[in-house]
Amino acid sequence: MDTSAIPQNPPPTAPAAPSEVSGKAVRPGDRIFLGLSRGSGIALLVIMAAIAAFLTYRSVLAIQGDKANFFTTFEWDPSGAEPKFGIAVLAFGTVVSSVIAMIIAVPVAVGIALFISHYAPRKLAAPLGYVIDLLAAVPSIIYGLWGALFLVPHLSGLYSWLDSYLGWTGIFSYSQGAARSLFTVGILLAIMILPIVTSVSREVFLQVPKMHEEAALALGATRWEVIRMSVLPFGRSGIISASMLGLGRALGETMAVATVLSPSFLIGLSLLDPGGGTFAQNIASKFSEADTFGQDALIASGLVLFVITLLVNGAARLIIARRKEYSGANA
Repeated sequence: MDTSAIPQNPPPTAPAAPSEVSGKAVRPGDRIFLGLSRGSGIALLVIMAAIAAFLTYRSVLAIQGDKANFFTTFEWDPSGAEPKFGIAVLAFGTVVSSVIAMIIAVPVAVGIALFISHYAPRKLAAPLGYVIDLLAAVPSIIYGLWGALFLVPHLSGLYSWLDSYLGWTGIFSYSQGAARSLFTVGILLAIMILPIVTSVSREVFLQVPKMHEEAALALGATRWEVIRMSVLPFGRSGIISASMLGLGRALGETMAVATVLSPSFLIGLSLLDPGGGTFAQNIASKFSEADTFGQDALIASGLVLFVITLLVNGAARLIIARRKEYSGANA
Protein backbone atom coordinates (compact mmCIF):
# COMPACT_ATOMS: atom_id res chain seq x y z
CA MET A 1 0.00 0.00 0.00
CA ASP A 2 1.32 3.37 -1.01
CA THR A 3 1.41 5.58 2.08
CA SER A 4 2.90 8.58 0.36
CA ALA A 5 -0.52 10.11 -0.20
CA ILE A 6 -1.47 9.86 3.46
CA PRO A 7 -0.85 13.20 5.20
CA GLN A 8 1.73 12.90 7.92
CA ASN A 9 1.58 14.88 11.15
CA PRO A 10 4.58 17.14 11.50
CA PRO A 11 6.98 16.06 14.19
CA PRO A 12 6.45 17.85 17.48
CA THR A 13 8.66 20.82 17.86
CA ALA A 14 10.46 21.54 21.07
CA PRO A 15 8.86 24.38 23.10
CA ALA A 16 10.55 27.68 22.76
CA ALA A 17 12.85 28.48 25.61
CA PRO A 18 11.26 31.09 27.84
CA SER A 19 12.91 34.44 27.82
CA GLU A 20 15.08 35.05 30.81
CA VAL A 21 13.55 37.25 33.49
CA SER A 22 16.12 39.76 34.58
CA GLY A 23 13.98 41.72 37.03
CA LYS A 24 14.98 44.97 35.38
CA ALA A 25 12.42 47.65 34.61
CA VAL A 26 11.51 47.50 30.93
CA ARG A 27 8.43 49.62 30.50
CA PRO A 28 8.42 53.34 31.31
CA GLY A 29 5.89 52.81 34.09
CA ASP A 30 8.12 50.18 35.67
CA ARG A 31 11.11 52.50 35.53
CA ILE A 32 9.14 55.32 37.12
CA PHE A 33 7.81 53.08 39.89
CA LEU A 34 11.26 51.63 40.53
CA GLY A 35 12.79 55.09 40.73
CA LEU A 36 10.11 56.36 43.11
CA SER A 37 10.40 53.31 45.36
CA ARG A 38 14.18 53.43 45.46
CA GLY A 39 14.18 57.19 45.96
CA SER A 40 11.72 56.91 48.85
CA GLY A 41 13.91 54.37 50.61
CA ILE A 42 17.05 56.43 50.10
CA ALA A 43 15.27 59.61 51.23
CA LEU A 44 14.14 57.91 54.44
CA LEU A 45 17.70 56.80 55.22
CA VAL A 46 19.05 60.28 54.46
CA ILE A 47 16.46 61.92 56.73
CA MET A 48 17.22 59.51 59.57
CA ALA A 49 20.94 60.09 59.17
CA ALA A 50 20.44 63.87 59.10
CA ILE A 51 18.38 63.75 62.29
CA ALA A 52 20.98 61.58 64.02
CA ALA A 53 23.82 63.87 62.89
CA PHE A 54 22.01 67.01 64.06
CA LEU A 55 21.15 65.53 67.46
CA THR A 56 24.68 64.21 67.91
CA TYR A 57 26.34 67.54 67.03
CA ARG A 58 24.18 69.61 69.39
CA SER A 59 24.44 66.96 72.11
CA VAL A 60 28.24 66.98 72.00
CA LEU A 61 28.23 70.77 72.49
CA ALA A 62 25.99 70.41 75.54
CA ILE A 63 27.82 67.48 77.16
CA GLN A 64 31.17 69.23 76.75
CA GLY A 65 29.85 72.15 78.80
CA ASP A 66 28.17 70.00 81.44
CA LYS A 67 29.90 70.24 84.82
CA ALA A 68 28.22 67.08 86.11
CA ASN A 69 27.81 63.50 84.93
CA PHE A 70 25.24 63.51 82.15
CA PHE A 71 24.00 59.98 82.89
CA THR A 72 23.83 59.93 86.70
CA THR A 73 23.05 63.49 87.83
CA PHE A 74 19.69 64.13 89.56
CA GLU A 75 19.55 67.78 88.52
CA TRP A 76 18.61 69.93 85.54
CA ASP A 77 20.17 73.38 85.61
CA PRO A 78 21.91 74.12 82.29
CA SER A 79 21.44 77.88 82.74
CA GLY A 80 23.33 78.18 86.01
CA ALA A 81 26.75 79.70 86.56
CA GLU A 82 28.09 76.15 86.40
CA PRO A 83 25.76 74.19 84.11
CA LYS A 84 24.75 70.89 85.70
CA PHE A 85 22.23 68.54 84.18
CA GLY A 86 21.65 64.81 83.86
CA ILE A 87 19.13 62.32 82.55
CA ALA A 88 18.95 59.84 85.44
CA VAL A 89 15.48 60.96 86.57
CA LEU A 90 14.21 61.34 83.00
CA ALA A 91 15.40 57.89 81.93
CA PHE A 92 13.90 56.30 85.04
CA GLY A 93 10.54 58.03 84.60
CA THR A 94 10.32 57.28 80.88
CA VAL A 95 11.10 53.59 81.28
CA VAL A 96 8.95 53.03 84.38
CA SER A 97 5.85 54.79 83.04
CA SER A 98 6.14 52.97 79.70
CA VAL A 99 6.55 49.58 81.39
CA ILE A 100 3.48 50.24 83.55
CA ALA A 101 1.53 51.19 80.44
CA MET A 102 2.59 48.01 78.64
CA ILE A 103 1.76 45.76 81.60
CA ILE A 104 -1.75 47.21 81.75
CA ALA A 105 -2.50 47.72 78.07
CA VAL A 106 -1.16 44.65 76.26
CA PRO A 107 -3.22 41.93 78.05
CA VAL A 108 -6.37 44.06 77.83
CA ALA A 109 -5.76 44.86 74.16
CA VAL A 110 -5.16 41.22 73.24
CA GLY A 111 -8.33 40.24 75.10
CA ILE A 112 -10.39 42.86 73.28
CA ALA A 113 -8.91 41.80 69.94
CA LEU A 114 -9.75 38.15 70.60
CA PHE A 115 -13.28 39.08 71.63
CA ILE A 116 -13.85 41.10 68.46
CA SER A 117 -12.32 38.49 66.14
CA HIS A 118 -13.57 35.22 67.67
CA TYR A 119 -16.29 35.77 70.26
CA ALA A 120 -18.43 38.80 69.48
CA PRO A 121 -21.40 38.49 67.09
CA ARG A 122 -20.80 40.14 63.73
CA LYS A 123 -23.34 42.88 64.46
CA LEU A 124 -21.42 43.82 67.60
CA ALA A 125 -17.87 43.18 66.37
CA ALA A 126 -17.96 45.72 63.53
CA PRO A 127 -19.18 48.71 65.61
CA LEU A 128 -16.87 47.81 68.48
CA GLY A 129 -13.87 47.63 66.17
CA TYR A 130 -14.86 50.97 64.64
CA VAL A 131 -15.01 52.60 68.08
CA ILE A 132 -11.60 51.20 68.99
CA ASP A 133 -10.13 52.61 65.78
CA LEU A 134 -11.65 56.03 66.55
CA LEU A 135 -9.95 56.12 69.95
CA ALA A 136 -6.56 56.10 68.21
CA ALA A 137 -7.46 59.39 66.50
CA VAL A 138 -8.13 61.32 69.72
CA PRO A 139 -5.44 64.03 70.19
CA SER A 140 -3.08 63.48 73.09
CA ILE A 141 -3.96 66.82 74.68
CA ILE A 142 -7.54 65.60 75.05
CA TYR A 143 -6.30 62.56 76.92
CA GLY A 144 -4.17 64.88 79.03
CA LEU A 145 -7.08 67.13 79.96
CA TRP A 146 -9.25 64.13 80.78
CA GLY A 147 -6.46 62.68 82.89
CA ALA A 148 -5.86 65.92 84.81
CA LEU A 149 -9.53 66.78 85.41
CA PHE A 150 -11.06 63.33 85.85
CA LEU A 151 -8.48 60.57 86.29
CA VAL A 152 -6.26 62.27 88.88
CA PRO A 153 -9.08 63.17 91.32
CA HIS A 154 -10.60 59.67 91.09
CA LEU A 155 -7.41 57.70 91.70
CA SER A 156 -7.11 58.56 95.38
CA GLY A 157 -9.31 55.61 96.34
CA LEU A 158 -7.22 53.18 94.28
CA TYR A 159 -4.02 54.60 95.73
CA SER A 160 -5.35 54.24 99.30
CA TRP A 161 -6.34 50.63 98.58
CA LEU A 162 -2.90 49.84 97.18
CA ASP A 163 -1.29 51.48 100.20
CA SER A 164 -3.43 49.43 102.58
CA TYR A 165 -2.58 46.05 101.05
CA LEU A 166 0.74 46.60 99.26
CA GLY A 167 2.20 49.61 101.01
CA TRP A 168 4.60 47.35 102.93
CA THR A 169 6.54 46.84 99.69
CA GLY A 170 7.43 50.53 99.54
CA ILE A 171 6.59 50.61 95.85
CA PHE A 172 2.89 51.27 96.52
CA SER A 173 3.14 53.41 99.66
CA TYR A 174 0.91 56.48 99.42
CA SER A 175 1.33 59.74 101.32
CA GLN A 176 -2.20 61.08 100.57
CA GLY A 177 -0.98 63.70 98.11
CA ALA A 178 -2.28 64.51 94.65
CA ALA A 179 -2.24 61.49 92.34
CA ARG A 180 0.16 63.12 89.88
CA SER A 181 2.70 60.34 89.84
CA LEU A 182 4.40 57.99 87.41
CA PHE A 183 1.76 55.36 88.14
CA THR A 184 -0.97 57.76 86.99
CA VAL A 185 1.06 58.52 83.88
CA GLY A 186 1.36 54.77 83.23
CA ILE A 187 -2.41 54.30 83.49
CA LEU A 188 -3.05 57.22 81.13
CA LEU A 189 -0.48 55.94 78.63
CA ALA A 190 -2.07 52.48 78.79
CA ILE A 191 -5.41 53.99 77.77
CA MET A 192 -3.73 55.90 74.94
CA ILE A 193 -1.87 52.94 73.43
CA LEU A 194 -4.78 50.51 73.89
CA PRO A 195 -6.40 51.32 70.50
CA ILE A 196 -3.14 50.82 68.58
CA VAL A 197 -2.32 47.44 70.12
CA THR A 198 -5.94 46.30 69.82
CA SER A 199 -6.34 47.26 66.16
CA VAL A 200 -3.12 45.62 64.98
CA SER A 201 -3.71 42.47 67.06
CA ARG A 202 -7.27 42.16 65.76
CA GLU A 203 -6.14 42.32 62.14
CA VAL A 204 -3.48 39.67 62.82
CA PHE A 205 -5.99 37.34 64.47
CA LEU A 206 -8.34 37.70 61.52
CA GLN A 207 -5.55 36.43 59.21
CA VAL A 208 -5.26 33.07 60.96
CA PRO A 209 -5.87 30.31 58.36
CA LYS A 210 -9.34 28.85 58.81
CA MET A 211 -7.94 25.39 58.17
CA HIS A 212 -5.94 25.63 61.40
CA GLU A 213 -9.02 26.46 63.43
CA GLU A 214 -11.22 23.91 61.68
CA ALA A 215 -8.62 21.19 62.18
CA ALA A 216 -8.48 21.94 65.91
CA LEU A 217 -12.28 21.91 66.15
CA ALA A 218 -12.41 18.62 64.27
CA LEU A 219 -10.11 17.11 66.89
CA GLY A 220 -12.56 18.12 69.61
CA ALA A 221 -10.84 21.28 70.86
CA THR A 222 -12.87 23.90 72.68
CA ARG A 223 -12.91 27.49 71.51
CA TRP A 224 -10.26 28.50 74.05
CA GLU A 225 -8.08 25.56 73.02
CA VAL A 226 -8.41 26.65 69.38
CA ILE A 227 -7.25 30.13 70.35
CA ARG A 228 -4.40 28.79 72.48
CA MET A 229 -3.15 26.25 69.93
CA SER A 230 -3.90 28.01 66.63
CA VAL A 231 -4.62 31.72 66.98
CA LEU A 232 -2.07 32.88 69.54
CA PRO A 233 0.92 30.98 68.07
CA PHE A 234 0.10 32.33 64.61
CA GLY A 235 -0.35 35.89 65.87
CA ARG A 236 2.59 36.02 68.28
CA SER A 237 4.78 38.05 65.94
CA GLY A 238 1.90 40.42 65.24
CA ILE A 239 1.25 40.90 68.95
CA ILE A 240 4.92 41.77 69.48
CA SER A 241 4.80 44.25 66.59
CA ALA A 242 1.62 45.84 67.96
CA SER A 243 3.16 46.08 71.42
CA MET A 244 6.24 47.80 70.04
CA LEU A 245 4.08 50.33 68.20
CA GLY A 246 2.31 51.08 71.46
CA LEU A 247 5.60 51.27 73.35
CA GLY A 248 6.93 53.74 70.79
CA ARG A 249 4.01 56.06 71.47
CA ALA A 250 4.34 55.62 75.23
CA LEU A 251 8.05 56.48 75.17
CA GLY A 252 7.55 59.66 73.16
CA GLU A 253 4.23 60.92 74.56
CA THR A 254 4.50 64.58 75.53
CA MET A 255 1.41 66.68 76.15
CA ALA A 256 -0.62 64.12 78.08
CA VAL A 257 2.29 63.41 80.41
CA ALA A 258 3.08 67.10 80.87
CA THR A 259 -0.56 67.77 81.78
CA VAL A 260 -0.86 64.98 84.36
CA LEU A 261 2.58 64.66 85.94
CA SER A 262 3.91 66.83 88.76
CA PRO A 263 7.58 66.86 87.72
CA SER A 264 10.56 66.85 90.04
CA PHE A 265 14.15 65.70 89.71
CA LEU A 266 13.93 63.09 92.44
CA ILE A 267 13.64 59.32 92.24
CA GLY A 268 11.52 57.82 95.00
CA LEU A 269 10.87 54.19 95.80
CA SER A 270 7.10 54.63 95.68
CA LEU A 271 5.39 54.87 92.30
CA LEU A 272 2.39 56.62 93.87
CA ASP A 273 4.17 59.71 95.18
CA PRO A 274 4.13 62.84 92.99
CA GLY A 275 7.32 63.55 91.10
CA GLY A 276 9.56 62.18 88.43
CA GLY A 277 9.78 63.13 84.80
CA THR A 278 10.16 61.85 81.26
CA PHE A 279 12.30 62.92 78.32
CA ALA A 280 9.41 64.22 76.22
CA GLN A 281 7.70 65.98 79.12
CA ASN A 282 10.92 67.72 80.16
CA ILE A 283 11.64 68.91 76.62
CA ALA A 284 8.11 70.25 76.15
CA SER A 285 8.03 72.10 79.48
CA LYS A 286 11.52 73.67 79.34
CA PHE A 287 12.26 74.30 75.66
CA SER A 288 10.44 77.64 75.32
CA GLU A 289 12.33 79.26 78.21
CA ALA A 290 15.74 77.72 77.55
CA ASP A 291 18.68 79.64 76.13
CA THR A 292 20.89 78.24 73.37
CA PHE A 293 22.93 76.07 75.72
CA GLY A 294 19.76 74.92 77.49
CA GLN A 295 18.29 73.90 74.16
CA ASP A 296 21.44 71.92 73.42
CA ALA A 297 21.01 70.15 76.75
CA LEU A 298 17.41 69.30 75.91
CA ILE A 299 18.51 68.05 72.50
CA ALA A 300 21.06 65.82 74.24
CA SER A 301 18.25 64.25 76.26
CA GLY A 302 16.28 63.88 73.03
CA LEU A 303 19.19 61.97 71.51
CA VAL A 304 19.03 59.48 74.37
CA LEU A 305 15.31 59.01 73.73
CA PHE A 306 16.07 58.57 70.03
CA VAL A 307 18.62 55.84 70.81
CA ILE A 308 16.25 54.10 73.24
CA THR A 309 13.54 54.03 70.58
CA LEU A 310 15.92 52.56 68.01
CA LEU A 311 17.08 49.90 70.47
CA VAL A 312 13.50 48.95 71.34
CA ASN A 313 12.53 48.59 67.69
CA GLY A 314 15.70 46.64 66.92
CA ALA A 315 15.04 44.26 69.81
CA ALA A 316 11.47 43.80 68.58
CA ARG A 317 12.70 42.89 65.11
CA LEU A 318 15.08 40.31 66.56
CA ILE A 319 12.32 38.76 68.66
CA ILE A 320 9.97 38.59 65.69
CA ALA A 321 12.64 37.06 63.46
CA ARG A 322 13.43 34.37 66.04
CA ARG A 323 9.80 33.47 66.69
CA LYS A 324 8.44 33.71 63.15
CA GLU A 325 9.34 30.15 62.20
CA TYR A 326 7.49 28.81 65.24
CA SER A 327 4.43 31.03 64.91
CA GLY A 328 2.78 29.25 61.99
CA ALA A 329 2.92 32.39 59.87
CA ASN A 330 4.69 30.50 57.09
CA ALA A 331 2.08 27.78 56.90
